[in-house]
Amino acid sequence: MKKGDNITIKIEKLVFGGEGLGHYDGFTFFVPMSVPGDEVEAEIISLKKDYGRALIKKIIKPSEDRIAGMDKISFEDFQGCDYAMIKYDKQLEYKSSILLETIKKIGKINDEINFEGIIGADNITNYRNKVSEPFAKKDGKIITGFYQKKSHDVFEVENNMLRSKIADKVVNELLEKLNEGDFTVYNEVNKSGFLRYLLVRNNSRNEVMITVVINKTTQLKKLRTVLLGLTEKYKEIVSVYISLKSDEGNYVLGNEHKLIYGSEYLEEELDGIKFKIYPDSFFQINSEQTIKLYNKAMEYLGDSEDKRIVDAFSGTGTLGMLVSKTARKVYCIESMESSVISAKHTAAENNIKNVRFKIGKVENKLPEILKNTKMDGIIFDPPRKGIDENTLKSIGKHGIERIVYISCNPSTLARDVKILTDLGYRLEKLAAVDMFPQTHHIEAVSLFLKN
Repeated sequence: MKKGDNITIKIEKLVFGGEGLGHYDGFTFFVPMSVPGDEVEAEIISLKKDYGRALIKKIIKPSEDRIAGMDKISFEDFQGCDYAMIKYDKQLEYKSSILLETIKKIGKINDEINFEGIIGADNITNYRNKVSEPFAKKDGKIITGFYQKKSHDVFEVENNMLRSKIADKVVNELLEKLNEGDFTVYNEVNKSGFLRYLLVRNNSRNEVMITVVINKTTQLKKLRTVLLGLTEKYKEIVSVYISLKSDEGNYVLGNEHKLIYGSEYLEEELDGIKFKIYPDSFFQINSEQTIKLYNKAMEYLGDSEDKRIVDAFSGTGTLGMLVSKTARKVYCIESMESSVISAKHTAAENNIKNVRFKIGKVENKLPEILKNTKMDGIIFDPPRKGIDENTLKSIGKHGIERIVYISCNPSTLARDVKILTDLGYRLEKLAAVDMFPQTHHIEAVSLFLKN
């Protein structure tokens, strides 16, 4: 076998990351956009010592789990959604099995896991309340879209299945006006050009915030005119920012955001608490599923009446403030200062007085809190890299009885399961919430109890 060869392969299973796995001549291949049960003709694109990767050229026999009539085969065909070719009930089944397999294998768990299942979504398209897309120029036309896999080449989709419907309208109208205005687009190679990224957020009332990220101010006046004109057509637009980003960091926003129209924030309400969302605020992108996720987390936390709770990696303090309704005191730890400022405003305006906010890294602030105050429970909602091992050890040392762990990455959750098990905790319950239908992403909620 060599790169460029075509092979016929039967897909046996899905693995975390969204690719199908099959064997050819006893050799393992990973095939993107494939479904277990597919028989495909695929072209080998890379070969390693123990495995290879191949791209579908033709579906010879489709899986029963593949959406009927679908002959599309590429990541771009499905608008960057790597599970969109799979029937939704099967998406949930595959995510559940991948989560359990990952936890058992990496977490070294031999016993049966008390898995309570996955909570599916009622709306499986147009559910995102935030989109962040790079600008690009294709055939002389300004577009926004997704990066192709393993590249920075942007592709545009005709009908975006993930953007909210109001965001879709606003983005399409804005692109039309930008193309009429002869704007330049940022070029990563020579660091020239004007437009870099477009961020559109909306709340459950369909109020919209637009943030346009630019490289320099040369065409700023013209851009302001376009954006203000957009607000006259769409009354749903209540906030418009311009963000200047002249460096090469991986983050989207620049260091300076200038409000040019309307309110400084969007307001979202969860369980009677009103939250302010700014351009750089962290807020879950699927509002309907967020409520289900947080309800499950609070169920696992149990009776918090008169108890002291830590909300680590708290973002804008959403979950911590929901818990504060019954808890004696909640300590929220977050490293992003703007999120903490937003959380403090939310607490003040909702007359929440039993929450304390700590700005800093969890690995630094949590040991300080545990040293000075006895805590009854901790909620973790870390980024994809999971939790620092020393942080987990500090919990074990202080004998915290109850840990609720929300994870967006089964691999790092599984790693931390092993650490917590070695520290004398047991994985009592595990559930999943499908925050991102049509994609391979898996959100899990787990409960750990001290043995």
